[in-house]
Amino acid sequence: MTKKKHFHSINFILWLSFFVFAFFIILFTWVFQVAFLRLLFGTEAENELVGVGTGAYFRLKDEMPVAGNESRISRIVGELRAENGAVSVYIVSGSGSVLFADESSDPASDGNIAADFEEALLALDDARRGEQDAPVGVCVRLNENVVAYIAQLSYDAFSFGDGEGTYLYLSYSTEIAMHAMATMRVQLILISVLVMFLALGISAFLSMRFTKPITRLTAAAKRMAAGDFTVNFTGEYSYTEMDALAETLDYAKEEIGKSDALQKEVLANVTHDLKTPLTMIKAYASMIQEISGGDPDKRAKHTQVIIDESDRLTSLVNDILNLSKIRSGMDTLKLTSFNLSEFVHTVLERFGYLAETQGYTIERDIEDELYTEADIEKIEQVVYNLVGNAVNYTGEDKRIRVGLRRTEKGLRLTVTDTGKGIPPEEVETIWDRYYRSSETHKRPIKGTGLGLSIVKTILLKHRFDFGIESEVGKGSTFYVLFPEK
Repeated sequence: MTKKKHFHSINFILWLSFFVFAFFIILFTWVFQVAFLRLLFGTEAENELVGVGTGAYFRLKDEMPVAGNESRISRIVGELRAENGAVSVYIVSGSGSVLFADESSDPASDGNIAADFEEALLALDDARRGEQDAPVGVCVRLNENVVAYIAQLSYDAFSFGDGEGTYLYLSYSTEIAMHAMATMRVQLILISVLVMFLALGISAFLSMRFTKPITRLTAAAKRMAAGDFTVNFTGEYSYTEMDALAETLDYAKEEIGKSDALQKEVLANVTHDLKTPLTMIKAYASMIQEISGGDPDKRAKHTQVIIDESDRLTSLVNDILNLSKIRSGMDTLKLTSFNLSEFVHTVLERFGYLAETQGYTIERDIEDELYTEADIEKIEQVVYNLVGNAVNYTGEDKRIRVGLRRTEKGLRLTVTDTGKGIPPEEVETIWDRYYRSSETHKRPIKGTGLGLSIVKTILLKHRFDFGIESEVGKGSTFYVLFPEK
C-alpha cells in the first residue's frame, strides 16, 4: 500500500519553524520567570535570613537574661536593623509578647506578630522533636510574602518577662520582590505578544526572500522541460548554494540540449542510413525481376549489391544495439587477463586483405609479452574500430601505423593515419555519435558513424585513459592506455 505523501511549501515550513522557535523561546522564558526565578529568589531570601539570624543570635545570646542590659540589647537590635534594611528584628517572649523591636518597626504591627511567631515557634519545636540539628534556629516560610527566622536566646525570662524564655524573631518580607515579579510578568506578556508578531512578520519576509530564487529556477526548469533550451538559470543570488544550483542546471540544460540535438541528428542519420540501402535493395531486386533475371552475370552483380547493402544494414543495426547495450549498462564487463600484444596482432590480421587487394600498408611497432586485464570482446571492438577509422581517413600513401609500448602510465596503444588531420574545433566532437568529418573520403570499409562513439563508451566503462593527437595536414594518432598486469 502506497503511503500518502503530504507536501508543504517552503514558505509554510519556514514560517512554521520561526513561529515554533519563537513560541519555545517565550515558553522557556515563562518557565524561568514563573517557576525557576521565584524558587531561586525564595531560596536566596532564606539563605540570607539564616545568615543574618545566626549572626544576630551570637551577638545577643550572651546578653540574656542578665537584667540591666536593656539599653545594650536595644542598641544591638537597632544595629541589626540598620545593617539589614529588609529584615525586621524582634526579641519575643515565649508567650508572643514583643520585648524588643527595632526602631523602624510599626508599633501597631508589633502586637500582630503573635500568630506568625506561634507558627515559627511550632516549626522550631518540630525541628527539635525530629532530632534535626538546629542548634541556632530555623527558617520558616510563613506565606507567599513572608519568611521568618526564629532562635531561642534563653530559657530564662527577663525580670519583666513571663518566665517562658526569650526568642530572636526575624521577619523578612518579599512583598516588594513579588510586586516586581508581577510587573515583570505583565511586561513579559507584552513582550511575548510583540515577539510573536515579529516572528510572523520576519518569517514571512525571509520565507519569501528564500523561496523567490527557487520559484524562478522552477519556472525556468519547466520551460526547459517543455523544450525551450534558451532559458538562463544564472542570476544574482544571495546564496552560494543557489548559485551552485543555477550553474548545475545551466550545465544540465546545455547537456540536455546537446542530447536533444544529437537525438534529432541520430534520427535523421539513421533514417537516411536505413533508407538508402533499403532503396537500393528494392531497386536491384526489381531489376533482377524485370531485367537481369535471365542473365547470370547481371543477376550475380545485382544480387551482390543486395547482399552488400544487407550487410551494411546488419552492421548498422548491430552497432546501434551494441552502443545502446553498453550505455544502458545491460552489457556488463567480463574482465580477464590476456596477452595484449598477441591480441593486437590477431585483430590486425583481419585487415590483411586490404594489403593484398587495395595496396594498404599497416606498420606494426608492438612490444612482445604485454599483458592487461579487460573485457577481451569489447577491446576487440575498440582496436578494430580504431584501425578501421584509420583506414577510412589515412592519406593517399595508404599507410597506417599501429604501436603498443610499455610506458610509465601503462601500456600505450596508438593507431596513426597520414590523413589531413582533424581541425581543433572538431577534436571535442570526434567521439560523438554519427560524427562526420568535413573532409570527404572514400575507403573500402564502410562505416556507420558509430565506431568512435562505441570506442569511447567501452573505454569509459573500463575507466581507461584515451584521446587523440592531431595536426591539420599531418594526420591523427588515437591512443589508449591499458593497465599492465
